[in-house]
Amino acid sequence: MTQKLLFLLDTDPVPSVFDTVVAYDGGADHVIGYANVTPANVGALVDGAIYTRGPKEKQFTALFVGGGDMVAGETLFKAVRKRFFSNFRVSVMLDSNGSNTTAAAGVALLAKAKPLAGKKAIVLAGTGPVGLRAAAFLHSEGAEVAITSRQKSRADAAAAALQERFGFTPTAIEAVDNAARAAAVKGTNIVFAAGAIGVQLLEEKDWQNDPTIELLADVNAQPPLGIGGVEATDKAKERHGKIVIGALGVGGLKLKLHRACIGQLFEASDKVLDAEEIYAQAKANA
Repeated sequence: MTQKLLFLLDTDPVPSVFDTVVAYDGGADHVIGYANVTPANVGALVDGAIYTRGPKEKQFTALFVGGGDMVAGETLFKAVRKRFFSNFRVSVMLDSNGSNTTAAAGVALLAKAKPLAGKKAIVLAGTGPVGLRAAAFLHSEGAEVAITSRQKSRADAAAAALQERFGFTPTAIEAVDNAARAAAVKGTNIVFAAGAIGVQLLEEKDWQNDPTIELLADVNAQPPLGIGGVEATDKAKERHGKIVIGALGVGGLKLKLHRACIGQLFEASDKVLDAEEIYAQAKANA
């Protein structure tokens, strides 16, 4: 039987251990990681993947673009796909910093809990990879989206990036501290916290009695959690009359989704799994 080979093209100095483990759990027979991959040096790696096996065996070779930098990942993803032509292609997935799968899982669970169309949503720390994707998925559900950053210039740059990639511009808000973020969430219905691990973005007192907030999700699993009063294990749990989802609640679906996507890479030689495709699968499995 032809072996399922997955090549990790990582933009970081060391290939991701997390992505390697999930790749094996997703069904790959062998996972080979390359570090410091850029558009300038990826060509030979792609050529090695697309020229070595015949048409019927190409589906058993796949590429995964990862690393901690979503902008670098998107640029590399484009360079990989540009190398394909005719039947000389293999399936490829983009999930830099786990952004597509994590954000897709979080928003899919929110959408399962309540319809999001017409709601006001805010993504705290919305300029990182997960925050950017979460904003895009919330918009796709019909929500009116805002993103925050400690620096207005970063929020504006993130808004411009979302306009370029997804065709919408969220409201960009400068929120330098917890007090500013507490003010920013007033009048919103959905709060999605996408900050760095171990950083609290919103205190419990600033949302527990807010009559407009209906849904909260936090992807930070390391104390202090991103949203005070939300437990990491919460999964559509009611707290203070709101539905809350914690990082491990998101993580269960994220891992299931990640593994499923890896498996699908080996079903055909022309699969392209990016934000839209991964979010569709998240909704189907939420």
